[in-house]
Amino acid sequence: MSPTISTPPAMLADRFKTLRYDEGEQAVVILNRRKYPFTVEYVTLRTVEEVAQSIENMTVQGGPPLAYVAGLGLAMAARDLSGIAHPAAYLEQAAQRLLATRPTADDLHHIVPAALNVALDALHQDGDPFRAALDYVNGEITRGNEVSRKCGQYAARLLNDGDQVLTHCIAGAALCWMLWTAKQDGKHITLIGSETRPYFQGARLTAASAQEMGIPFTLITDGMSAHLMSVGKIDKFICAADRITLDGHITNKIGTLQHAIAAHHFGQPFYVLGYDGPDPNTETGTDIPIEERDPVEVFHARGETGTVRTAIHGIDGYYPAFDITPPHLIGAICTDRGIFAPGAIRDYFHTEPTA
Repeated sequence: MSPTISTPPAMLADRFKTLRYDEGEQAVVILNRRKYPFTVEYVTLRTVEEVAQSIENMTVQGGPPLAYVAGLGLAMAARDLSGIAHPAAYLEQAAQRLLATRPTADDLHHIVPAALNVALDALHQDGDPFRAALDYVNGEITRGNEVSRKCGQYAARLLNDGDQVLTHCIAGAALCWMLWTAKQDGKHITLIGSETRPYFQGARLTAASAQEMGIPFTLITDGMSAHLMSVGKIDKFICAADRITLDGHITNKIGTLQHAIAAHHFGQPFYVLGYDGPDPNTETGTDIPIEERDPVEVFHARGETGTVRTAIHGIDGYYPAFDITPPHLIGAICTDRGIFAPGAIRDYFHTEPTA
């Protein structure tokens, strides 16, 4: 039985507050996560190309949010079909541009094709492809909010009063729901966040979320977790996954694997916030494409030129954005349908959704 939750802080509210299609502006509007929380800036995107670039340059971050923004971009393409000689081909081209932005996270590769199909169906039936695609994406945003809440509430059951919980990068709304639910249950949790180079999502985004909820937060550098586990300062490691395979591998922000190895070595559980379960099209870890980003990003603070350069000139860099953690290092995967052992994650599809 889920606990009764009082009104949660703002970051647990629906994602329409941080990304949306603005009817008045006739544009996609998103919170600039490269600048948040130091600056609260909303960016207005008026073309598919601007949407694609906002995903590639990390203005929008996190698997579900970037997928929603891409879906809204596809809807915007469906809005602009007047005068297009071959509208179906135009929409397919827009979808391919959006799909090419980030290869690893699976939400993008579900939502954009589905939005395309909805728009094409409406086009072929003399309906409104824009409204059909927009309604579909907005429905997915609403569904995603519920998935996050249920996933987080299940994960809260795995926390004990006094736990010191390591997280890596942005675990998103499910992490917030987990912490908020645990707090409502009277559990005192300390969140330990790795800074998450080179964009510092842990130091900025996760830390800001914890602070807003009144959850004690301790920032560490990415290489400190093994030491903290060795001296008893971390009790659990919990993060999200950009993709979960049918045999229980997960991919997440680069650095997740090393935290998982350390947790396994020191006998600390590693739990994954798996949202709406595995990707039905990805069998095992070798089937996951790993995005390799511009190595220039590792030379600079917050991953961008114009900020402080942290490396000397004349050297090489390398930046795989994700790594893959095998199932034997994972204690459990939490979803909106319950908590599963990694080897049993296929059972997600045969489990009835909870209320």
